[in-house]
Amino acid sequence: MFRHFGWIIGLTALAALGPRDAAGVEDKRPNVIVILADDLGPGDLSCYGGSIATPNIDRMAREGVRFTRYYSASPICSPSRCGLITGQFPARWRITSYLQTRAGNRECGQADFLDLKAPTLPRALKTAGYWTLHAGKWHLGGGRDVKDAPRFREYGYHRGLGTWESPEPDPELTARDWIWSADDPVRRWLRTAYLCGVSLGFTEPSENAGDGPCFVNLWLDDPHTPWVPSAADQIVGKDGRATGRGDTKERLRGVIVELDRAVGVLLDTLRKDRTGRPTIVLFLSDNGPLPTFKRERTVGLRGSKLSLYEGGVRLPFIAWGPGIVPAGVTNDTTVLAAVDLFPTLCRLSGASLPAGYEGDGEDMSPALLGKSPRRTRPLFWEYGRNDRSFSYPRGEDRSPNLAVLDGDWKLLVNDDGRGAELYNLADDPKEARNRVADEPVVAARLREAVLNWRKSQP
Repeated sequence: MFRHFGWIIGLTALAALGPRDAAGVEDKRPNVIVILADDLGPGDLSCYGGSIATPNIDRMAREGVRFTRYYSASPICSPSRCGLITGQFPARWRITSYLQTRAGNRECGQADFLDLKAPTLPRALKTAGYWTLHAGKWHLGGGRDVKDAPRFREYGYHRGLGTWESPEPDPELTARDWIWSADDPVRRWLRTAYLCGVSLGFTEPSENAGDGPCFVNLWLDDPHTPWVPSAADQIVGKDGRATGRGDTKERLRGVIVELDRAVGVLLDTLRKDRTGRPTIVLFLSDNGPLPTFKRERTVGLRGSKLSLYEGGVRLPFIAWGPGIVPAGVTNDTTVLAAVDLFPTLCRLSGASLPAGYEGDGEDMSPALLGKSPRRTRPLFWEYGRNDRSFSYPRGEDRSPNLAVLDGDWKLLVNDDGRGAELYNLADDPKEARNRVADEPVVAARLREAVLNWRKSQP
């Protein structure tokens, strides 16, 4: 039980000499840890103006670069993760909603798992000599009745420890055939700490079979509902499946406080590292929050999870890396996206892009290094191919099912060409004033671009 918790103690103190490659040349390539929170909104962090105190993540922001215009690839989990790991818009790989049962996937017109033909960031870094780990939520295939999803190693990981919706669930997290149960050795409220500990352990040279650099996808369950910050907040059914007693603000607070504490332990351990190898840590979210509590969790932005308005896709992003990432920078101008991480992290790690790679993102490494580059390519989104199989938020948070962002202009429209909405995010980030009538030329250009993009997808 708790077979990985010893790693939470931290990294072993090693000699102060820097790591070297097989030829004895100093290897300065950084370890990279991507912490992906689940359904976390900017209003869940005090450094973004939220009411819940998150002192450890706030310190991370002070010691690094905090972005205010970061965008996920989708307003729902599976396609957002697909965009991050491939650097391509997820519709390319027929992932447009959360992956579920085979019947449910067919109703959404999507695949059952991420195609092995897709390029993946861990595979590119593994080819470059990185040791690679996936720890935590996967949701790119496996679980439910999908039994033939590829294993983690086929996507480029040396090791994979997934949760229930993955090809290889970690038995410490998955005692029953469900996402959470009362029998899981690691309880729901201890998962973030456990996964942070596993990730720290993997960065130890003794654990990854050498002193080469490491890449870790640390993908958390928190703060996805149900919010279960303690045993008292858990309800156990007759079948052993566990859920929460209600998704209240107070329970959300408890989950966020524990998430912040666990991330703080991870960062404190890395600050004390004596291996001589720098580490870059990225902290971000997969999609917007739900519920939003009257937009408190989106800091006033319209929309939520399941919506293409800003509240569904505009999320926190913090880059931290002493000696590499400058401290004390807030970037309010650069439009950064999940699809940028593939080329950006390849550049920072010295890895080559796969032969023939056609990404939808850009190398934004200068932004992580404190600069403010301007985006040169538009971003496209889709969510909701029918009204039967996709869930939507209620009221004015439900968006049209296509969107494009080009500079400060964002247009949303349905795939039949109706219902166009145009917003200038520079002066209207809450998307309150539709400018279609005021800017017909801009609206027509973006409408044509997003409809042509949608027609080009599978």
